[in-house]
Amino acid sequence: MPCTPELARTMAEVFERQRRHHAAIRNRTVRERRRQLIRLREAVLDHRETIRAALWADFRKPPLEVDLTEIAPVVTEARYVARHLAHWMRPKRVGTALTHLGTRAEIRYEPKGVVLLLSPWNYPFTLTLAPLVTAIAAGNCVIVKPSEFAPNSARTIRRIIEEVFDPEEVAVFEGDHTVAEALLDLPFDHIFFTGSPRVGRLVMEAAARHLASVTLELGGKSPTVVDETADVEQAAEKIAWGKFTNAGQTCIAPDYVLVHRSLHDALVAALREQIEAFYGPDPEAWRQSDSYARIVNDRHFERLRHLYEDALAHGAREAIGGPWIAAERFVPPTVLTQVPDEAAIMQEEIFGPLLPVQVFDHLDEALEAINRRPKPLALYVFARDDRRVQHVLNHTSAGGGCVNDTLLHFNHPDLPFGGVGPSGIGKAYRYHGFLAFSNERPVVYRRFDFPLLRRLYPPYGEQAQRLIDRFLPFF
Repeated sequence: MPCTPELARTMAEVFERQRRHHAAIRNRTVRERRRQLIRLREAVLDHRETIRAALWADFRKPPLEVDLTEIAPVVTEARYVARHLAHWMRPKRVGTALTHLGTRAEIRYEPKGVVLLLSPWNYPFTLTLAPLVTAIAAGNCVIVKPSEFAPNSARTIRRIIEEVFDPEEVAVFEGDHTVAEALLDLPFDHIFFTGSPRVGRLVMEAAARHLASVTLELGGKSPTVVDETADVEQAAEKIAWGKFTNAGQTCIAPDYVLVHRSLHDALVAALREQIEAFYGPDPEAWRQSDSYARIVNDRHFERLRHLYEDALAHGAREAIGGPWIAAERFVPPTVLTQVPDEAAIMQEEIFGPLLPVQVFDHLDEALEAINRRPKPLALYVFARDDRRVQHVLNHTSAGGGCVNDTLLHFNHPDLPFGGVGPSGIGKAYRYHGFLAFSNERPVVYRRFDFPLLRRLYPPYGEQAQRLIDRFLPFF
């Protein structure tokens, strides 16, 4: 649905109502904010079957996978944040520096104001409602724009939010990119965007017009290094799970594998065994499996087909794969070997169930291949030699990642999540999400005067200079 003049006026009116109402929202107590989070958590659980049905209708996401990757993260986030919110909201005392004798200081956490949350289609509930949890916890008013590419999920998100919140606190607007563009014209205090780097640049440009802060959760080509000391069976299991969950439509999925030449054939064979263990013995079983999702729309299906055909045209070999079925938007779990760097699949984020595998002879060759690309959102290392693991971590940069596993860093309760450089700006979720939606306000309280400091006030003279000369080495 495109943005009409009437819808644009409605969005502007809701935005203004939220700005006026925010004075009441910002001073809500811990108990009041917790109550909202608990109500949201209960609403998600109450709508469990509706959420499952919406994601099945949007891209045939398996119900159990919905439980694990959409419902569980949201209800866990809400419970964790509610449990820790009192501690986070409390002003944080800091030490007294020599230059501030006679004072005490603290950091206060105040909401940024009215924030915009632009969410994606691939994990529509997790990547909409989990950021909403921390935005509400921080005391903000929020306007949510879910992705139009998952329309059933967007309608369900709107239904849940409207049951829990008044529109003066949280409002939802559905529609296509023109709705998002109209929202970006409004002077929000903060914008939280999850999506592609290309659109992230447009969001940042729009935010700059109003000097709004941003959190950008983007993507990129997340590499997986399989060192010669790795446990091949373990690596194959974790890579296959991380790559083919949600049919590869995961921003932190392993995008490509760099494996030591001595383990290449064993890894490919182990990947085949793992795919068959997950989805069945052959491509027709994969198609019939209730554990394997579909591509979200025809445009993304054709984009993946182009990457696949281009890779084959450049000399890649299909080691694992099967027939593609356009009518169902079914792309089988596919492993490609002998993939040259010049193929498009090695230049673009794949965001689908295609896994290129390249070999290296020395670990530094793999690191060079990673470092000549933009910094990724995630990086995975499989090795049993900790020195080699540390060598990879010390000589690369990424938003996050795992050692001998994939994806798990996303929902660790005590870790920030986010990218670096082209893969994202800022951190999110749990405490770090609370900080992202908060202004950390420093305040200094003068407790008693320190007469010596008055000598540093104008007019400046020799006495002040002697004092500075004496104490400057200690500053």
